[in-house]
Amino acid sequence: MDKVNLAEKLSLFSEHWSPKIVGEVQGMDVKIAKLKGEFVWHKHDEQDEMFFIIKGRLLLKFRDRDVWLNEGEFIVVPRGVEHLPVAEEEVHLMMIEPQGTLNTGNVQNERTVADLQRL
Repeated sequence: MDKVNLAEKLSLFSEHWSPKIVGEVQGMDVKIAKLKGEFVWHKHDEQDEMFFIIKGRLLLKFRDRDVWLNEGEFIVVPRGVEHLPVAEEEVHLMMIEPQGTLNTGNVQNERTVADLQRL
């Protein structure tokens, strides 16, 4: 049982859209990532996912609306809901989602990270 310093963990990498595992809670991965630019429209058919903004401002586009998330705010995207994350400037975030959840959900492309690094 060790404490985790998110700023320290975030300083260990610079790539965008490549989540890292920093902890586990009852079958859920605690992940951090740096985002910049536009991701890809996707959904997770079987998994909810939580986005918590550590630094920056993230736009989450949904088919019926857009939601801006600021530092210290979070949102839970329910399973099956298509979404598109967009970061105009670099965003640092923490995600909590079931183990094995692919970052691109139902889409397989060059941004899919199947083998997540543990920090």
